[in-house]
Amino acid sequence: MTGDDRSRFPEMSPDLGQTLFSAEQIQQRVNEMGAAISADYAGLNPVLVGVLKGVMPFLADLMRAITIPLEIDFMAITSYSSETRERGIVRIEKDLSVAIEGRHVIFVEDVIDTGLTLNYLLRALRTREPATLQVCTLFDKSVHRLIDIDVTYQGFDLPDRFVVGYGLDYREKYRNLPFVALLKPHIFGHA
Repeated sequence: MTGDDRSRFPEMSPDLGQTLFSAEQIQQRVNEMGAAISADYAGLNPVLVGVLKGVMPFLADLMRAITIPLEIDFMAITSYSSETRERGIVRIEKDLSVAIEGRHVIFVEDVIDTGLTLNYLLRALRTREPATLQVCTLFDKSVHRLIDIDVTYQGFDLPDRFVVGYGLDYREKYRNLPFVALLKPHIFGHA
């Protein structure tokens, strides 16, 4: 299969524009990030924390690329309203099952956009007194950043365009694409 073998996705393929990152490019970068984390956290048994749902493909591939013992856990969040979402305030619907006090925690994100929600979650996690708390993201849309976020492990910069695939969605569709592509504007109402 090629990096953007759209023939496997006949119902979604007409909605897609240019491929930005092929499956092979993504896997190569995930493997590099996994090797870096393995070296940096050797002997520390880190906890990888992700927020459902978009992070699932990345976190699954990342944990398989890490060669040291680790644990994973998930959070699920929802915004209270459009006003609180704009301020980065969310409600935690599923909290961590693993205690992180004194642990080395890597917060794994599929994409960082404004940084508001991530900043809120990092502040909440810091109150639990982890030994360390670092951020790992596959995609960074830094052009939208409103809050400075220290990112230790970063995959790719995303353009200021609507993209889908590899966990990134539009109305819950396209997450299962193994590559990342632009979504054609007529799909989300901007002709």
